[in-house]
Amino acid sequence: MTDESVHTDAAWFDPITPPDPHARAAAHERQLSLTKPAGSLGRLEELGEWISACQGACPPAQFARPRVVVFAGDHGVAQAGVSAYPAEVTAQMVANFVAGGAAVNALAAVAGAGVRVVDMSVASDTDPSVSQYKVRRSSGAIDREDAMTHDETLAALGAGRAIADAEIDSGADLLIAGDMGIGNTTPATALVATLTDTEPVAAVGRGTGVDDAGWMRKTAAIRDAMRRARPFMRDAVGLLRTAGGADFAATAGFLAQASLRRTPVVLDGLVVTAAALVAEELAFGAKHWWVAGHRSTEPAHSIALSRLGLEPLLELDMRLGEGSGALAALPIVRGAVAALAEMSTFTEAGVSTGTTPADDLGPAAAPESVPAPDA
Repeated sequence: MTDESVHTDAAWFDPITPPDPHARAAAHERQLSLTKPAGSLGRLEELGEWISACQGACPPAQFARPRVVVFAGDHGVAQAGVSAYPAEVTAQMVANFVAGGAAVNALAAVAGAGVRVVDMSVASDTDPSVSQYKVRRSSGAIDREDAMTHDETLAALGAGRAIADAEIDSGADLLIAGDMGIGNTTPATALVATLTDTEPVAAVGRGTGVDDAGWMRKTAAIRDAMRRARPFMRDAVGLLRTAGGADFAATAGFLAQASLRRTPVVLDGLVVTAAALVAEELAFGAKHWWVAGHRSTEPAHSIALSRLGLEPLLELDMRLGEGSGALAALPIVRGAVAALAEMSTFTEAGVSTGTTPADDLGPAAAPESVPAPDA
């Protein structure tokens, strides 16, 4: 892969600036003045305040160009029978994304988001329009070999950073990372379990819907991958090289760079959130620019969300990936902006707050006085 826009020092991130606390405080004060009981919109109010902080403005502006980037890659570990689908499906689904026929395309159309697909390590050829950043054909079988080389890891990280920059420079004001890759919940679970020191049996889910025998094969593969990955728990690049894949590295670079560029992100399911855990290791504080769109049925996803301190907006028993859960939550994110920015204040609407200062009510209506303590 050659592209002059890719960072040569892909693993290095400048300090992450947190969202603007002054804008957040102003948004909180505005919430108190809107025509509703204080706190009555629940988490929508917190979400609106977070968006104000991310934009550094109150009231916030409605998102004009949300963008989904789906990072695709095959994984050698799929040959161990850890998925209910054959590896050939990855390339077929990439073509489906390009044609606009996947769940991510349908949900993006409803939510008002654009979709981009990037082939990072699909095992076969894909359309040249999506393979500009391709690092290799499939990642290695992580239960017995590294996912990729050190140079490939840096190239994938750099690709993710370059893609985030390109999207933001083109006007994207909110980003979503999606995933596509048969077998990718296996490296995702290995990464999460390694970084959180969780036993494999407590983290492994059914992925695409494997039966009991498939679940046992998957658990064994994750156990072996974790054994190889544990020496790199404090080395994010080494961890991605050993137990991740080019798609994971690109996603981690994308998420960290979005935070560096002060752009909010709606996280998707297990695969993206596993990459987010690594991105937080690469760029401490990046997580403050993210909100969790949903909670997957995969056990490792809840473990990862807990480590990041994120509470999902939705729980719909989803486990597709692609960015679908984040897109399902995007209308809620838009609603939080609308409520904060477009609702009238009590003063503007001429609506009484139901409270009047006691001094204006006269002595008969004033609260009963309390005797002063003895001097």
